[in-house]
Amino acid sequence: MKQRGFFTDTTLCIGCKACEVACKEWNQLPDDGFRFTGMSYDNTVELGASTWRHVAFIERPVPLGGQETGLGNFSWLFMSDVCKHCARAGCLESCPTGAIVRTEFDSVFVQPDVCNGCGYCVVSCPFGVIDRRADDGVAWKCTLCYDRQKDDLEPACAKACPTDSIKFGDLLELRLIAEQRVQDLHTRGVTEAYLYGADPASQPGTEGLNAFFLLVDKPEVYNLPRDPVAPANRSETGWATLAVAGLGMVAAAIGAVWSTRR
Repeated sequence: MKQRGFFTDTTLCIGCKACEVACKEWNQLPDDGFRFTGMSYDNTVELGASTWRHVAFIERPVPLGGQETGLGNFSWLFMSDVCKHCARAGCLESCPTGAIVRTEFDSVFVQPDVCNGCGYCVVSCPFGVIDRRADDGVAWKCTLCYDRQKDDLEPACAKACPTDSIKFGDLLELRLIAEQRVQDLHTRGVTEAYLYGADPASQPGTEGLNAFFLLVDKPEVYNLPRDPVAPANRSETGWATLAVAGLGMVAAAIGAVWSTRR
């Protein structure tokens, strides 16, 4: 299995949305509605069934790198978000029909002709990535451009990115590139730079992400969970809680019988 994925460097993103457009064009995705969202320049708002790449515009009353600029005590953060293609994917584990599979490139792929629209995958994704489309009820998300990969082409979003913010390739190579980038930024004074999801040990709830990010603020600022967990990882805790609850009910029943007999 060839482990391929994305490394998205948010410090290189300029918010141009070329990745969004390329993704929609290649995958023939419907528009998200031509309406005013009130979310700055963010017209797509979030990932969903028709938005597989989402560029977030984040305004902060904090200067980047601790240095005030011509804008004063203020900075923009841009981030092109996407499905993480988790090593342990909650959507895949919860799918009852086998519609969601792991490809030979280690990506997570939804087979639309097998999906029955139950929505279990939607509530099982800790990142809120996957969703059902209103017109057909089928769950959709990023495929890591599986069709392009089979022809040895990079995904449309990475191909279109003018600043090379989105890098695609072998995961091990991407992690080395990402670590070097963080070191370079620290040398330049951007000491808040760090990697999110690059090290599988840092994401025990999902056992690693095949799409990871370089961030300069807390994950929550980018609408990312601090500790994402695939629901199946909580099963032991759930069974333990159920067992304790069961013992409690038995004890209460015995107590009630004993009290009645007295």
